[in-house]
Amino acid sequence: MPAVLETVSDLSTAPPGEVTSAEVPAADDALLDAYSRAVITAAERVSASVLNLEVQQPSERVRGADPRLPQQARGHGSGFIFTPDGFILTNSHVVHNTAKIEATLTDGRRFQADLVGDDPETDLAVVRIESTNLVPATLGDSQTLRVGQLVIAIGNPYGFQCTVTAGVVSALGRSLRSRSGRLISHVIQTDAALNPGNSGGPLVTSQGQVVGVNTAIILPAQGICFAIAANTAKFVAARLIRDGKIRRSFIGVAGQDVPLQRRLVRLNGLEVESGVLVVAVEPQSPAEIAGVREGDVIVGYDDHAVAGIDTLHELLTEDKVGVKSVVTVIRRGERRILSIVPQESRAGRDE
Repeated sequence: MPAVLETVSDLSTAPPGEVTSAEVPAADDALLDAYSRAVITAAERVSASVLNLEVQQPSERVRGADPRLPQQARGHGSGFIFTPDGFILTNSHVVHNTAKIEATLTDGRRFQADLVGDDPETDLAVVRIESTNLVPATLGDSQTLRVGQLVIAIGNPYGFQCTVTAGVVSALGRSLRSRSGRLISHVIQTDAALNPGNSGGPLVTSQGQVVGVNTAIILPAQGICFAIAANTAKFVAARLIRDGKIRRSFIGVAGQDVPLQRRLVRLNGLEVESGVLVVAVEPQSPAEIAGVREGDVIVGYDDHAVAGIDTLHELLTEDKVGVKSVVTVIRRGERRILSIVPQESRAGRDE
């Protein structure tokens, strides 16, 4: 005890400008209060827009099962209202192929929700409820985010409605593989805690602007969570509301990334050292009609070099549907250029 008292006495007589032990707790309290106020403000602004989504998915009846038992699998997720007339953003994997969607607001109001459209390739979907007095969340600009910035996740993990967690932006510009196999770009990594049921909920700034749609966690890692960027969500949501789907090109090949021999790169003047090995060609597809064969390695599409399947996915956009293009392949060591006319894709199949 005497030593402790002596230490406190010495610090209390520190020269002007030096931090004393009495001042440290006050500074910490001020910082904690500011942090708390930021989280509280964001939660209060956005919570009224967040919904608990309860979905029913058809399941096959098991032979010999009691016919009186329900034969539908039930699941939970989150979503948030982003327009005054009831349009809701969520994840595709929450509502894809569901038989019924029920949405519950924080004030207890419960609604039947209708699926407007979903896009498995960005894991985003839009559903809608019919109601008045709805409070939409504001979609912010995800490009303004900075690593280390405070973000707050709101959702319904394990059915615990309107749960708030906070963290920081851990990284920007991540890529995440969707269930359809395509790569989702510009994904936000955060350590704001997410759990099953958070999917589809908003990731917001301290000002209460939605900058991401929470979508995935890495198991069994801790603090590695991902959200689809709000700018991606804006584009996808607008197309889903307009068309009910996102149009993309399809050429009809299944492929895998392979390295190219340096000799082939030099002889054919290639800009890449890898390409897409064609392992299967769909019958009557644009690729088969164009003359693409199994064993070909795709190294170019129109004026763009193709180093892998992800690059090819990025090039097969909506504006390529029905447009005559050229695909460059290496076949038995020789470079060949083939004419191809992509068709509109069906989400989830190989390109």
